[in-house]
Amino acid sequence: MGRNELLAAMKDRMPERRYIHTIGVADTAIELATRFNLDTKKAETAGILHDSCKYADRVWMKEVIKGENMNPLLLEYHHELWHGPVGAYVAQREFHVEDEDLLNAIRYHTTGRANMSDLEKIIYIADMIEPNRQFSGVEELRKAAQELPLDELMSKCITHSIGFLISKGQPVFPDSFQCYNDILQKRRSNI
Repeated sequence: MGRNELLAAMKDRMPERRYIHTIGVADTAIELATRFNLDTKKAETAGILHDSCKYADRVWMKEVIKGENMNPLLLEYHHELWHGPVGAYVAQREFHVEDEDLLNAIRYHTTGRANMSDLEKIIYIADMIEPNRQFSGVEELRKAAQELPLDELMSKCITHSIGFLISKGQPVFPDSFQCYNDILQKRRSNI
C-alpha cells in the first residue's frame, strides 16, 4: 500500500488530532531517514502505522497480547504501552507488512529497547519530536535532531522520556531502561 492508502486507513481509526500527529511522524521519519541515509519508504510506512492501535479496544488488545504470546509484562503496565506491540501485529496481519525491522519500529516506538536498529530509533525519535508535539524540551530535541549523530540523539530522547516518567511518579517499562543502558554502554565502549 502507498502513502495515501495507508493514511486513509489511519484516518478512520483515530481522532483528527492524532491523524495530524501521524502525518507529522511520517514526515519527520522521512527527514530523519534522509539525514541518516536510511530507507525513507520504510520510515514513512512505520511512521504512518505506528499508532494504528492507539485507540483500539483495550479488551481486544489484551486478548491479542495474550493470544499472540507477547511479553506478559505489558499487562502489568499502563495500557498506553499496548498499542505498539499490537500495532505491529495489525501491521503484519492487516497491512501485510513482513519486514521485521519495520515491524519492530512500530512495536518499540513507545518504549525503545536494547539493540535498536537505526529505523527503530528514527521512529521513536520522530514520534517524540514531530512538529505538533508541545512539551518542555521539545525544541532542544528538535535542534539536536539536526546536529547530533543518531545514537546521541536517541540517548537524549530516551533520557528525556525516562526523566519525564520519573518526575510524574510513573513506572518505567524495563525495555526503556534497557534501551538507555544499552546506548550508554555502547557510547562508553567507543571512547
